Amino acid sequence: MPAEPAEPVSGELPLFPLQAVLFPGGLLGLTVFEARYLDLMTACLRNRTDFGVVALQGGSDVRRSGEPVSFEPVGTRAELISADSERPGILLVRCRGTTRFRVDSSWQQTDGLWLARASPVDSDEVLAPDESLVDTVRALAATIPTLKNNRNASPFLQPYRFDDAGWVANRWCEILPISQAAKQKLMELPDPMVRLELVDDFLRSRGVIK
Repeated sequence: MPAEPAEPVSGELPLFPLQAVLFPGGLLGLTVFEARYLDLMTACLRNRTDFGVVALQGGSDVRRSGEPVSFEPVGTRAELISADSERPGILLVRCRGTTRFRVDSSWQQTDGLWLARASPVDSDEVLAPDESLVDTVRALAATIPTLKNNRNASPFLQPYRFDDAGWVANRWCEILPISQAAKQKLMELPDPMVRLELVDDFLRSRGVIK
């Protein structure tokens, strides 16, 4: 009988590399079917622990023998909100992004699960959006009903925090048609007001706001 994969010990953060960037406060839906991640979700549910989401630089989020995998050095912790199994061997998971972290070192277990020693990255300071950015805040509020209708669900977790520049910037970054690399750089920015200003510049350049 094969041995069960070892669970991460204290101080080790299990990683879930994805072709996506998770922002703090963001909603992430996952369809989990690989054994390594099914085991991880089971452990997170049982122990009430979280895991780290890192954006892939190279390789696939599905394990392929001999394929090299590389990922960004800064990611976001994810906590499980819900997990449902509609079919055997498939888990539908909803997660919330919490805090950012930096990967200090990483390694892969024999079952394919990545682990890391990670250090925390400071959370955004809670700042009210500058008056010059009010149009960007209002545009996000106006966009939410349309996104709800298109997706049959809210794309963002409540409560909505339109008085928080970092929250507004992060929600825009999640839905803007920009590259994964650009989203990663925005997520890493230490100043939430600068992040929102860059979003504002992009929206004005596309004529979304004037």
